[in-house]
Amino acid sequence: MDMMDSDANTVLHSVTKGVHVGPPPVWPGMDNVTNSSMFDESNLPYDMKFNEGHVVAIVTYSILMVVSAIGNITVLTIILKRRRKAGTRIHAMLMHLAIADLLVTFLMMPLEITWAWTVQWILGDPLCRIMSFFRIFGLYLSSFILICISVDRYLAVLQPMRLYQMDRRGKLMIAVAWIASVICSLPQSYIFHVERHPNATWYEQCVTYNAFSSKLHELAYLYFGMFMMYWLPLIVILFCYASIIIEIYRRSRESICGQGTDNVRRLGFLGRAKSRTLKMTIIIVIVFVVCWTPYYIMAIWYWTDHKSAQMVDQKVQHALFMFACTNSCMNPIVYGAFNIRTRRTLVTQVRPSASLASTACTTEIRLPALSISVRRVE
Repeated sequence: MDMMDSDANTVLHSVTKGVHVGPPPVWPGMDNVTNSSMFDESNLPYDMKFNEGHVVAIVTYSILMVVSAIGNITVLTIILKRRRKAGTRIHAMLMHLAIADLLVTFLMMPLEITWAWTVQWILGDPLCRIMSFFRIFGLYLSSFILICISVDRYLAVLQPMRLYQMDRRGKLMIAVAWIASVICSLPQSYIFHVERHPNATWYEQCVTYNAFSSKLHELAYLYFGMFMMYWLPLIVILFCYASIIIEIYRRSRESICGQGTDNVRRLGFLGRAKSRTLKMTIIIVIVFVVCWTPYYIMAIWYWTDHKSAQMVDQKVQHALFMFACTNSCMNPIVYGAFNIRTRRTLVTQVRPSASLASTACTTEIRLPALSISVRRVE
């Protein structure tokens, strides 16, 4: 059977729900079956019946949903409390990142659980189109908010004299992220629709069957989705944080030639800032790459040589996408926990400085202020 599955948990989910490419397109269970063969509930093909693979999917998505909900709701609650006191751009972006991950958690994951339980689509064509939009929307938004965070940190370090412009620019970037997510997700509502199986007219599925006029058109759509959701964020993250590290290193080198106590202190804080930024960069890139790269390798394999890719057990293919979804669980840890730790470090450094204020000279009190300014632009 010549088939390629393009069901989009992301735009690119190429392993479930019988979405196919290639002339002529075929449904699951059609190999080794003639068009005159009709199915009933007793002789359905394995992949059209509830099986152990669906059990694994239900259990896995349920665990991911609980972990992601707890993590993202916790981060969102902390951020909202802090924003009432002194909100910052990074707080706003972390809030929208948590919202994006919660959209994945409470829209995509429950749908996957329900769909795995029912196997076929039972909610009708309108909900098929609506849910296909929302299944991908949260994933796009999460990727685009990561871009916003990276660009914001880049501008804060590379253009420190323009920080007064950053609040408005930050709001604009967030708005663009939401609009871009809507635009990129809208095609899902068009290409996904309910079709009846040709050999089981009572069996309906939400698929992209016959939505594309050719395999080339579908591949173009799939590669566009992969670029927007994976390559674009990855390229921006790598560029921005590499530039930040280079800039902090350059400033540290320049301060070696400086004179006076302030320059020495500046060097010390830049050194720590460089270390923290490097660690955060490594974590950001590793989590994003580790979560999504295996899935996209499998997807590219399917799109370029799906005959050989079909030899891979579908359980492995499903597992790769589930593993990619753990990125929604990791985001609150990487961004939220790191931000919380940084704020706690600030408190421990500011308090001792305040206690020294009555006995120390003015130059000693400048230290925490410089510490705060450096941390705010990391």
